[in-house]
Amino acid sequence: MNTIVTSKEEILKASRELIRQQGWSAVSIRSVAAACGVSVGSIYNYFDSKAALVGATVESVWCEIFHRPEDGAVFQDTQACITWMYGRMEYGCKQYPGFFTLHSLGFMREDKPDGKRRMQQTWRHILEGLCSVLKRDRKVRPDAFAEQFTAEKFADVLFSLMLSALLRQDYDPSAVLEIVRRTLY
Repeated sequence: MNTIVTSKEEILKASRELIRQQGWSAVSIRSVAAACGVSVGSIYNYFDSKAALVGATVESVWCEIFHRPEDGAVFQDTQACITWMYGRMEYGCKQYPGFFTLHSLGFMREDKPDGKRRMQQTWRHILEGLCSVLKRDRKVRPDAFAEQFTAEKFADVLFSLMLSALLRQDYDPSAVLEIVRRTLY
């Protein structure tokens, strides 16, 4: 057994690896402790319950999937951003089969407030980023947005389409890109 106390990031990395190899049901305080080579108590130093561990793991999976790209230009162009997002969704589905559907459905239950809060926080971050891209995109017509059709409302529509695509496991952004072209440019 490892006598050196592990870090929170090492615990989350081991949790993500367990999910990749064995699925969500493999994540428990004991299995993560074993994967890290530490005692169960070491995990409890960072997470006070399995729910806290799973919630933090979900957040770390979302962060891995949607980490900032090397090319910052992705966030200057709506079409490039959407293409990147759908590519990341496909990556996430391959790395973490069932992640988008299983954890979302599980966390929407009333007894999972921390997981639900973390998921909604991550979704809000993605939505705000998409809205920011819409406002920075120089190709958007000056009259594209109005009082009844704001960048925020359009970002919400695009995000809804993204969530729908996640559930369908459809990572082809071509229809969404056409909607953007016809609506904004």
